[in-house]
Amino acid sequence: MVDVLTTVINAVTISALYALVAIGFTLIFGVGGVLNLAHGAILTIGAFTAYYATSAMGLGIWTGMLAALVVAALFSAVLYLGMIRWIQDEPILVMILTLVSSIAIEQFFLVAVGTQPKAVPSLLQGQLRIAGSTVQTNQALTFVLSWLLIGALIVAVNYTQTGKAILATSMSTKGAALVGIESDRMYLYTWLLAGALAGVAGVFLASVRTASWTMGRGPLILSFSIVVIGGIGSIRGSVVGAYLIGFLEVFTVSYVDSSLSGLASLVVLVVVLLVRPEGLFGRELAEA
Repeated sequence: MVDVLTTVINAVTISALYALVAIGFTLIFGVGGVLNLAHGAILTIGAFTAYYATSAMGLGIWTGMLAALVVAALFSAVLYLGMIRWIQDEPILVMILTLVSSIAIEQFFLVAVGTQPKAVPSLLQGQLRIAGSTVQTNQALTFVLSWLLIGALIVAVNYTQTGKAILATSMSTKGAALVGIESDRMYLYTWLLAGALAGVAGVFLASVRTASWTMGRGPLILSFSIVVIGGIGSIRGSVVGAYLIGFLEVFTVSYVDSSLSGLASLVVLVVVLLVRPEGLFGRELAEA
């Protein structure tokens, strides 16, 4: 029973992190209609920003996380303004260039830090006891913070003026323009927000595991599966899809075979595409 509970706790934690990454991924597609294949690499940027802030500069992990959020968000914004803005009507070209950007970022970190994974300090030290099972306090905190961010995002998109403008842009760029909404500004806000979420998720993931130059690949692939399963453009769908994929991954690794974790999510993806091609929750962007 304790083993099952531990597995469930691990699944719940990792699913919350996947949800953060997937929400940013689906926001960019839902609003701009393009796939950002550099999203996983931005997660890596966040993780290594925190690593350098704590190890090289001697700052605390909370300061490192704030730095990761800012750096990842700014990088995402620069990527949009310097490249994507000019070609966003060419989705295939956007995919190619963001993939090239992702590879370039990975190669940079490979040269800069090498292949050895780097440890990022825990956000909070200590352990908790839950129904006889030991849980790292850092693990529990990452879950809570992830859900605070998800909740804040849902509230912001649905109840703030800027959030409603982003939602309107996702529904119809021309319709939004008719009421005075600048679509380019909404796209920029979306890339900033997605970058910030990826950066924070990178710190969370690195503090629970480690930071490595390839750490963004798995979350990117899983995010694509999560977004398609949940429904492209749906925040609620991304959260549900993240928990479905997260639980599948953790239980497959724990009780079947670790080499089959990626295969399980792909099987679910194929089944959902065959049964419900639009995903579980359609394409409403900010449905909570």
